[in-house]
Amino acid sequence: MIQISMPLRQALSKLTLPIFMVASFGLMLLGKADALLAERARMAVADALSPLYAALAEPLSVVHRGIEGAQHLATLHEENARLREENDRLRRWQAVALALDAENATLKAQLRWIPDPAPSFLTARVVADAGGVYARAVLLSLGPNHSVARGQIALDDRGLVGRVTELGTRSARVLLLTDMNSRVPVTLEGSRGRAILAGTNGPRPRLMYWAEGTQPAEGERVVTSAEANAFPPGLPVGVVRYSTSNVPEVVPFAQLDRLEVVRLFDYGLKGVIPPEASVARQSERRR
Repeated sequence: MIQISMPLRQALSKLTLPIFMVASFGLMLLGKADALLAERARMAVADALSPLYAALAEPLSVVHRGIEGAQHLATLHEENARLREENDRLRRWQAVALALDAENATLKAQLRWIPDPAPSFLTARVVADAGGVYARAVLLSLGPNHSVARGQIALDDRGLVGRVTELGTRSARVLLLTDMNSRVPVTLEGSRGRAILAGTNGPRPRLMYWAEGTQPAEGERVVTSAEANAFPPGLPVGVVRYSTSNVPEVVPFAQLDRLEVVRLFDYGLKGVIPPEASVARQSERRR
């Protein structure tokens, strides 16, 4: 083994940094002078190291898969527990619903209840969000011989959307319940109190004019009321939520920001419809 004296070691240690700097500077000059050569050198180094990278990556991927599998198993365990609890709760509610349905059928039979006729409806596709004179409205595409009339109720698969306010030969405009011109008579399902749902041009309309002693409760369901013969009773509207300023608002059930297809129902209602619309409806039915 070669013995190196202490002064020589100190001299070599002092020269190490300048040598590396000169080598780096030389490699930079070489890369600038011959870019193709530098690229070939980089690729040669990459080709030489790629088997090593692949060998190191395989155990790491196995470890990652093992960690993901363990996390997935823990998530599945929690999900299964939640689903079992939800199924038990749904079974209890199913038993309650079946009992109430049987009781309801018995009471209707005793009262000789005559159910309301099922309303006719047609399905239309939303083609634009252009509101025209309204801030919150959608345009529907209809066939040339449609039977849609002003005042018909628009719903999606979740709840109330609004009412038809304008008609064309092949299109109709629906005023959404969030528009500031919209007023919907509603019932608070828990307290059975009446109120007016007023649009604000925002995502949540607000409740107004509820009776004294029937303060809307947080989380209470809201359905339509038959007041003024404008809407049929019982259509799902939304859930009460209080704003930061303690104003009762309603989160609509309908996905008003992602409407694609709506259904237009004809309940035969004539409340809160302009006279010219009623005349147009009568002439359409006569034809």
